[in-house]
Amino acid sequence: MGLQSLLVLLLVAGSFVYAAWALMPQLARRGLAQGLLRWPLPRSIAGYPPVVTAAAVTERQPRSSRATGLARQTDCWPSP
Repeated sequence: MGLQSLLVLLLVAGSFVYAAWALMPQLARRGLAQGLLRWPLPRSIAGYPPVVTAAAVTERQPRSSRATGLARQTDCWPSP
């Protein structure tokens, strides 16, 4: 199978999936989406994007700001 045939196959398959999803009744879409959310993610994307917890934010703050609960102005982590 040539590269052009492979690209056409991917384009047609993607278009078919999009059209089927868009034309499917809402109840069926919701049930299918909930079923797909129960599947485990592949290892390559399971940890992306990294989850930022409040403990991780506290660990990155300097000692002086831990007492007041304020982060440095240059820190890009969200405040807890």
